[in-house]
Amino acid sequence: MNRIVGLYRDPPDDAVILCIDEKTGMQALERKHETRRAIPGRPGRCEYEYIRHGTQSLLAAFDIRTGRVTARCGPTRTAEDLVSLLEAVAEAYREAARIIVIWDNLNIHHDGPQARWSRFNARHGGKFEFVYTPRHASWVNQVEIFFSILQRRCLKHGDFHSAEELRERVLAFIARWNTEEGHPFHWTFRGYPMQERAVA
Repeated sequence: MNRIVGLYRDPPDDAVILCIDEKTGMQALERKHETRRAIPGRPGRCEYEYIRHGTQSLLAAFDIRTGRVTARCGPTRTAEDLVSLLEAVAEAYREAARIIVIWDNLNIHHDGPQARWSRFNARHGGKFEFVYTPRHASWVNQVEIFFSILQRRCLKHGDFHSAEELRERVLAFIARWNTEEGHPFHWTFRGYPMQERAVA
């Protein structure tokens, strides 16, 4: 935990720091009746009945210095999907000498028998470093803050007629974020000082 907090509060000058995670099971829900927005003198109304049109999974990398989000969105969240995202990250940050990835302990985030990330890193000159959040501490991953913004502003009251429309709207939201609204988050949690003390 303290290592991750240290990277947020005092990032190395020579490194790009990316927080990566997946937002799975985003539902393409079509409201049976149109949502009525609130106006002065009349409350809003959100239809509670809906038709399901499938789900999408978002894989995203959040740059803690700029707030820029690199993302892939589709029907699955497989190791191959994650490799595709990391290849896009490698291309977007090809000039970087060092890329530190902060993510959780999901099985596809580890090498496994295929040595997936060792081979990936070798293809990119060994410039990737993977740091894992503690178990049950996904909140320390800054991309979760971005997912919360996406949920409130794009998904919560959304009306989607297909999974493809959901994907298009999510990617459009990310594009707008990157061009007009993206910003780093002000991280205030300082870690756990007692953990820094040597055990006698």
